[in-house]
Amino acid sequence: MSRAKMIMIQGTSSGAGKSTLVAGLCRLLSDAGYKVAPFKAQNMSSKLYETDDGSKIALAQAIQALAARKNPDARMNPILLKPLGDYRSTVFVNGRFFSDMHAREYYEQFVIQRGLPVALESLDRLRRENDVIVIEGAGSPAEVNIAKYDIANMVLAEKLKIPVLIVADIERGGCFASIVGTMQLLKARHRPLVKGFLINKFRGDATLLEPAIKVTQQITKKKILGVIPKIDFNLPDEDSLDGVKSELPRESWDWQMDLLAKAIKDSIELEKVTGVIGL
Repeated sequence: MSRAKMIMIQGTSSGAGKSTLVAGLCRLLSDAGYKVAPFKAQNMSSKLYETDDGSKIALAQAIQALAARKNPDARMNPILLKPLGDYRSTVFVNGRFFSDMHAREYYEQFVIQRGLPVALESLDRLRRENDVIVIEGAGSPAEVNIAKYDIANMVLAEKLKIPVLIVADIERGGCFASIVGTMQLLKARHRPLVKGFLINKFRGDATLLEPAIKVTQQITKKKILGVIPKIDFNLPDEDSLDGVKSELPRESWDWQMDLLAKAIKDSIELEKVTGVIGL
């Protein structure tokens, strides 16, 4: 049985635009005729979505499923943490309540022993049903203090040899330094998994970035495959903490998915990105 090809979108930081880019790529690939699904091994979010069978997943993965023209599914976010405060979270496994845990317990006793096998099984099941899986990383892969536990980033990418694109938010400033710094902090064995970078949330004339792009590419030996503009749309922000969302207003969001997909398509070297996936 064939398995879907994969690509992972990591970021230089939280809020770099990983969730948005995964949604946009899911819509682009769906438009191209591929059966595509999103996936995030582990997500921490206060914005939850209840699937048709009562499973709880992060709202971001539900939105990405909509972009892929799929029904939201617990396999798309097998490990979900809802923060409680004081370093504690409610942990959902395959969409169902598992336990309330302190961060230390989660890292030392759960994430590798229980979480990673669950994530691998969910991903494998999705791969049997699709042509492409677009995987979202979490935070930054350069968090060296938790790298060995980071099943949403390089632990998963290394295990399954998943090609990685890293997105950086230029709106925050320090974009090129964050790209170079991220590569420097990655383990040497993980750097070959990175196939290029994307710059996100740019306003202005992209030609002004050319000197910085050239220097960054020389230092990292990796290509910057696109400069994506700041896109104005009205999709929920995963990082905002304003309660639970239980319904997807599909009619009002669907056209925004098309807008997002077009903006990404017009801004990236699409053939090189699909080449990274192996399409």
